Amino acid sequence: MKFSSLYCFLLLLIIQTDFGQNEETSRKERRKMYYRRQRKSSSPIHRSSRQLGIQQMRIVTPAATLPMVNLDYSTEEKFESFLRFPGVESSYNVLPGKKGHCLANGMTMYNKAVWSPEPCTTCLCSNGRVLCDETKCHPQMCPQTVTPEGECCPVCSDTASYLLLSSIALNDRTEFSGDSSEQREPTSLLQPSPWVEMHQALRKEELQFEEEEEEIKQDEDREQKEKIPRPGHWGRPPNEGQSREGGEQRPGEEGRQAHQHRNPARENEEEDEDDDDAVRGDMFRMPSQLPIPATPRGIPPLPSRCSLSYKTISCISADLTQIPPLTAPEITSLELIGNSITSIPDEAFNGLPNLERLDLSKNNITSSGIGPKAFKLLKNLMRLNMDGNNLVAIPSELPSTLEELKINENNLQVIDEESLSDLNQLVTLELEGNSLSETNVNSLAFKPLKSLSYLRLGRNKFRIIPQGLPASIEELYLENNQIEEITEISFNHTRKINVIVLRYNKIEENRIAPLAWINQENLESIDLSYNKLYHVPSYLPKSLLHLVLIGNQIERIPGFVFGHMEPGLEYLYLSFNKLVDDGIDQVSFYGAYHSLRELFLDHNELKSIPPGVQEMKALHFLRLNNNKIRNILPEQICNSEEDGDSTLEHLHLENNYIKTREISSYAFSCIRSYSSVVLKPQNIK
Repeated sequence: MKFSSLYCFLLLLIIQTDFGQNEETSRKERRKMYYRRQRKSSSPIHRSSRQLGIQQMRIVTPAATLPMVNLDYSTEEKFESFLRFPGVESSYNVLPGKKGHCLANGMTMYNKAVWSPEPCTTCLCSNGRVLCDETKCHPQMCPQTVTPEGECCPVCSDTASYLLLSSIALNDRTEFSGDSSEQREPTSLLQPSPWVEMHQALRKEELQFEEEEEEIKQDEDREQKEKIPRPGHWGRPPNEGQSREGGEQRPGEEGRQAHQHRNPARENEEEDEDDDDAVRGDMFRMPSQLPIPATPRGIPPLPSRCSLSYKTISCISADLTQIPPLTAPEITSLELIGNSITSIPDEAFNGLPNLERLDLSKNNITSSGIGPKAFKLLKNLMRLNMDGNNLVAIPSELPSTLEELKINENNLQVIDEESLSDLNQLVTLELEGNSLSETNVNSLAFKPLKSLSYLRLGRNKFRIIPQGLPASIEELYLENNQIEEITEISFNHTRKINVIVLRYNKIEENRIAPLAWINQENLESIDLSYNKLYHVPSYLPKSLLHLVLIGNQIERIPGFVFGHMEPGLEYLYLSFNKLVDDGIDQVSFYGAYHSLRELFLDHNELKSIPPGVQEMKALHFLRLNNNKIRNILPEQICNSEEDGDSTLEHLHLENNYIKTREISSYAFSCIRSYSSVVLKPQNIK
């Protein structure tokens, strides 16, 4: 009996093992059988109930998570946590920059960099993807809190902050700057922040001041007690209560006699209370509200509607007509945004010698109103923002320590050879929205900028690429100009350039010189959207990874146009053009079959799936929506000869003329997730 049971158990184990080995190959066999059946009969009528169920699942529109895209090409995807990496939709206007790096606010962020693009948001660069998370604020242990301008979390108000900052580290989170292309190392939490050190010093001075006040108050109380006796047991005169001669009573005797009839126990309690009062004194009583501390030493009273937060004075939209006179060596940041300031005299910042950041944007400052030495004494100034003023020229005598200069939305009309002299540490220069052109910008104007890597000249009047660009330039933005051609000498000395943005200009493909940029070794991203291109330009850079051609009149993708690229094009955006079936053939994507990750062909005039899609081994995202496609043949997307699954994660086919009920059940058999295919809605003709 035991032998029979053991034999049955071993037999069952062998059967189960054999079934597990065959289960892995069953899916491949079923797929081959599907294609054999499809070849025998192309009619979609005879389907099993299981196939119909699969077909219905595949036409369900998924709830996609769309990212937020800004004009600086940074894709900021909202995630609950950095630990979650769900599949997300791609979008237009995304320039990934270098391999694994991210673009945020126009700057290249290295892999694993962290920054805060706006209050309450912290972002992380993870292998070319920008992941953002909401900042959580720590609770404040004070009666009143305020949220400073531009900050996310509340801090203790001025009436309580100086009393609490010595024991509560308000600056307990690591901060990173997103305005620099270099990742900054996090500050150790064990080291006290300079803000905390400053407030601890202020607190020490205030404690000494309070002790002196307490001593003075105690002396006054003692003098008052000696001169004015307190009513009650301890302060009663020695002869009080004795009758005067002639039967008269002293004043208060009536009360004393009445007091003799009181309850002795109650009398003892009242005497104890009097004892407590006499011992404690008024100086031991808690005040009804916290005292308002004096303004810290070295900082005079601020103008109305201005605030002090750490080492920053903020006077945002405070109706100022001139720069307030301040003497505060501790201050490193001054914000005067949105006022009516018209001039900057030479002595304006004499009392703020340690300023590192100065924001004068959205005022009415004129070039004639700036003194020749207004900025000369600011030996530590690194960031200067003068956006939205009335400047016609760049201010003179700017500090050589500047790393960022912004003069967008002014009326600059000239940049001569001396305008940017001595700014050899400048990394970022923004001059968008002015009246600059090749006629009023000297070809030697940018020569002193030995460290410049980020240059914005959009919304000006350039007709050609500015000459004399520094060799250190990495990102160049020239959108919304009047550029018509790109010559062979345009980028002769810019061997480090990585991103070029030329959208909204007047460039035609035959006006791009064959040697304009084909030999660039680091140029990875080009945006030629909204120009006058009729086909994809030839002679593109060998190193190109990202090409944006949205909103042209492109009708054709020439053969082998991507064939010379190494390691190969990864992102190709051709949305909103005039592509037709005859304009794309099997060799149009030659050289990119192994590398292309995203292909956007939506909003064109295609009537069928372009050839070569099934050969794109790395393709994750394909947009074919808003075309004129009517049929999807079985092998246009999935290759019957391939046993592996497709890498496609998002396939958009909505807003065509496809009859979803007539689609072959094998058309999407290689796609792993049915919800990746979007087929609804469709147009009805």
